[in-house]
Amino acid sequence: MKITFIGHACFLIEDCAGHKLAIDPYQKGSVPGLAYHDLTADEVVCSHGHYDHDDKAGVKKPAVVWNGSFDVTSVSTFHDDVKGAARGLNNVSIITVDGIKVVHMGDIGCDLTASQLDQIRNCDVLLIPVGGHYTIDSKQAFEMTKAIDPRVVIPMHYRGRTFGYNVISTRDEFEKLVASEGDRKVVRGGSVLEAIPAEKSLVLLDPLRA
Repeated sequence: MKITFIGHACFLIEDCAGHKLAIDPYQKGSVPGLAYHDLTADEVVCSHGHYDHDDKAGVKKPAVVWNGSFDVTSVSTFHDDVKGAARGLNNVSIITVDGIKVVHMGDIGCDLTASQLDQIRNCDVLLIPVGGHYTIDSKQAFEMTKAIDPRVVIPMHYRGRTFGYNVISTRDEFEKLVASEGDRKVVRGGSVLEAIPAEKSLVLLDPLRA
């Protein structure tokens, strides 16, 4: 399995046979500093209908269409901390690929219930927003990561030096909080995770389209 960080909350997951799943593709021009995703994928999953997460129509199909299906389960949460009154619903996606359990938190803005936590605890890879304002912030993401306890955590939906919304923060605070625990190896560089580390890790991927 291979995971490519396209940018913002958009990832491309590829299984060992070359089938591809796109998650939360953003519409053209919707995220400052990011070029268009320009993705081709067999399937598309979107956490919610906002323009920076829901460009399902813009993802091209491959020349040879795969008739299979990725194993995807959705967990309904909120995009805010007022039960959806401010920004609506958000779906957490649980994706099993090549025996690896990947959880994409979407634009989660609330705490998880005990039953929701049970569904995603101890996943292999956690993709979690850390920028705040529209989502949980770095401190909340840190506490949620501790509760979920994934093997690998990858921050997303943050502001970088040349990309992202001005109202959201960088991933720096999240990195410092995770590093302060001392139980995760920090892996830096590149936009692609080619193999899942055996040890608990914080993987800092750079957006491919930045």
